[in-house]
Amino acid sequence: MAKNSANGDHQTTTKPPPTPSPLRFSKFFQPNMRILVTGGAGFIGSHLVDKLMENEKNEVIVVDNFFTGSKDNLKRWIGHPRFELKRHDVTEPLLVEVDQIYHLACPASPIFYKYNPVKTIKTNVIGTLNMLGLAKRVGARILLTSTSEVYGDPLVHPQTEEYWGNVNPIGVRSCYDEGKRVAETLMFDYHRQHGIEIRIARIFNTYGPRMNIDDGRVVSNFIAQALRDEPLTVQAPGTQTRSFCYVSDMVNGLIRLMEGENTGPINIGNPGEFTMIELAELVKELINPKVEIKSVENTPDDPRQRKPDITKAKELLGWEPKVKLRDGLPLMEEDFRLRLGVSKKI
Repeated sequence: MAKNSANGDHQTTTKPPPTPSPLRFSKFFQPNMRILVTGGAGFIGSHLVDKLMENEKNEVIVVDNFFTGSKDNLKRWIGHPRFELKRHDVTEPLLVEVDQIYHLACPASPIFYKYNPVKTIKTNVIGTLNMLGLAKRVGARILLTSTSEVYGDPLVHPQTEEYWGNVNPIGVRSCYDEGKRVAETLMFDYHRQHGIEIRIARIFNTYGPRMNIDDGRVVSNFIAQALRDEPLTVQAPGTQTRSFCYVSDMVNGLIRLMEGENTGPINIGNPGEFTMIELAELVKELINPKVEIKSVENTPDDPRQRKPDITKAKELLGWEPKVKLRDGLPLMEEDFRLRLGVSKKI
């Protein structure tokens, strides 16, 4: 049974979780762990799949509607006997037998979720309801990747899991921010009412290979601009801060949360904090010293500060990030060079 959540007193479950198929207890049956990853063709999802597939006891099923994900991210596993890929939209019910569900499906970049805000909120609400319904039917443990965006434009710094947030419910980003807040609510309601084993990760800015090149997120924007000899566009005033976690660290944190005994929510991110100007200067130094840095207008509801308090992740999961931004950016540069067809100048 899961221990109390990070948010205090609203937690112990009254009902035991549903039991899996009787076949699991047969003495002649050596079960693999069957793991469903929604959004598994996306950036973080595909890295998670890589890590899960390294364990030969895991069978992995990925569902993705390929709105922002790509089959290319999973090409090394297509055809593998322990791997299955389904084109499926989580806003429709899914019938599979699994032991664990990593629920990552949702566009996470402003360019994509502003393009189709209604679809984004449907993914967060109806998609999460469908995955919780599946977890309830088959007795699976489910992990939701929530987001630091649930804190909105925070009035508390750094952000702890106890902070309730400062979110605009009717802004252009609300489909994502409020959608994830509702998804967390649904997770806890299913946990309390039906005894579902839940895990909630609040993930902060993550970067690394396989990010969509033109997805509007700051690290991918700056690297693509530097490689194309374009000016690095820093949104005014440039003093707003973000914390950047390398994708391998993020995946390790998610797996530790899933395998552990705490419901969460737990912040998973890198507490190293950088202003947008500092990030631009670092990309310029590492990738293209000749490129200019120019200021552009900011987008509405852009948070001024973002930094996780990861005390709980350290204490409860024994997790903290290992990869420094200076070491992670060149790994991402290499991947972007390949995809953009830009060779390194000697």
